[in-house]
Amino acid sequence: MNIHIITPYEAMIPIINDCIPYFPELTIRVSVGDLENGVKIALLDEQKDTDIIISRGGTAKLIKAAVNIPVLDMQVSGYDMMRSLTLASNLSNKTAIVGFSNITSAAQSIIDLMELPLSVYTVQNSEEVAPLIVELKNKGYQQIVGDFITYKTSNAYGLKGLLIQSGKESIMNALENAKQLYSYLNKRNNTSTIFEQMLLKKYDNLLMLDERNEVVYEHFTNMVLEPEIAEQVNILKTAIEINKNEGSRKYVTNGYIIEINGYFFEGNQYKLFTFKKHPLKNFNQQGLSVMTSHSFEPLIIQSERMRIVYDQLQTYFQQNEPILLLGEKGTGKDFISTFIHQQKEIDGLLLTIDFELFDVDHIDTIPLQNVRTIKFIRIDTVKDVNNIIPFIKKCMNLNIHLFIMSEKDINTSLFNPLHLNKIQLPPLLERQEDFEPFVHYFISKNHEQLGTRAIKIKNESLSILQKANYPSHIDDLKYIVKQITLAENDYVIHQETVEEVLQQEKASLKSISFKGTLKEIEKEIIEIVLKEENYNQSKTAERLGINRATLWRKLKE
Repeated sequence: MNIHIITPYEAMIPIINDCIPYFPELTIRVSVGDLENGVKIALLDEQKDTDIIISRGGTAKLIKAAVNIPVLDMQVSGYDMMRSLTLASNLSNKTAIVGFSNITSAAQSIIDLMELPLSVYTVQNSEEVAPLIVELKNKGYQQIVGDFITYKTSNAYGLKGLLIQSGKESIMNALENAKQLYSYLNKRNNTSTIFEQMLLKKYDNLLMLDERNEVVYEHFTNMVLEPEIAEQVNILKTAIEINKNEGSRKYVTNGYIIEINGYFFEGNQYKLFTFKKHPLKNFNQQGLSVMTSHSFEPLIIQSERMRIVYDQLQTYFQQNEPILLLGEKGTGKDFISTFIHQQKEIDGLLLTIDFELFDVDHIDTIPLQNVRTIKFIRIDTVKDVNNIIPFIKKCMNLNIHLFIMSEKDINTSLFNPLHLNKIQLPPLLERQEDFEPFVHYFISKNHEQLGTRAIKIKNESLSILQKANYPSHIDDLKYIVKQITLAENDYVIHQETVEEVLQQEKASLKSISFKGTLKEIEKEIIEIVLKEENYNQSKTAERLGINRATLWRKLKE
């Protein structure tokens, strides 16, 4: 008996692998694919000898509609629900549970029983999810708990999505049910083909949806409607349906700016989308980088100091005044500037100029047509700031938002006659109210992305963490919590695990000899961090606060 498990997310794979040995009589394959990607994988099974497909939630529903092979939906167990709701209630964000009745009815019972501060909203079909998420965002909700459709949609609209994950019990039950299904279910042989008439238009790339959001026309000459583009279309579709007008989105992929324009026709509820590809000319210079994806990490500002800083940043950003953002390494300069850009200028590009690598003589070649925000980093390496002041003035005249970011103070008089609004990000030590929310978020993130078991931390363990030293502030805290969650085998982080990880980190520091030249000590530190990150250069560079090119150069020295 051949079973194919198509999981919507990778974190389920270790749990599935733990279950497979209990069913030696089954031949079990595992693939990762959510929604349409899952359907594509399932369609290939019709040319193979697969007997039953097991999937979950919206992906299982789509697969059932697409293939003739019996499809079994992994149900969320009460234990899975309790674990996810407990994790959500640990975070301080205003939270709602969104899903079909099979999820929300069980969630409501547990919330009532445990008296959790969570709200529940039920949808009848997947098309209702996006409008509901927009409505909840307008009501001040910051975190949405649900299945994979809810999780992805929430992240797409800038909210924190928390996935209700299937645990070992659910997977074991699904495999048991698959054995029973195999005994009396027959493969379906019915097939259906849908032909849609094509009508040439003057646009190179065009897509039209009817009132049910089904495709009635598509014409693509120089691009393909890949899942990434389809996701952007879905976000834009929801916006123009709600506002009943036109809208646009821009994003970067594979060396191109993709510009999508959407039009809503109120008479028949049809939606028309046009697509244009703009090559990223002159963006491939060393030291230039364009943000190609959105970050969905939450903004944690429980402390009064950070709330003041955030309000100041928003004010200067909205007034289009240049901002000098100062802060030690790891205090969150890059994150908060990206967060504000995404909240205020979602349709424009975010460009970063690293002056340690960029040739200032070529600054006038940077195309600014679609750029809405620019970050200047390592500007202290510029020998003569006067060489870039005309470029800054040009950006300001084009209403492009500017962040000049530095770990050390900069003499603002060098930028005369420009006025820079100086804002200092506080160190982690001065953000005590934010410490616990950071820890809970990192635990949640590791649970989702790495499949770690821990979902909660004991108070005494949290107290020990708060007393530790974090030279690189949030970056160090994030790294330490990651090591703790990887080391903890229980659902609750215990004091012993925290102490052991902190001791190991101290031992790593003590292993540095501090003998030899500064360059030799620096290389020794780099090699230690490189080993701890399993020789992943991208993660090593991020942890050290340098780019990959600089890391590579230092390793070769």
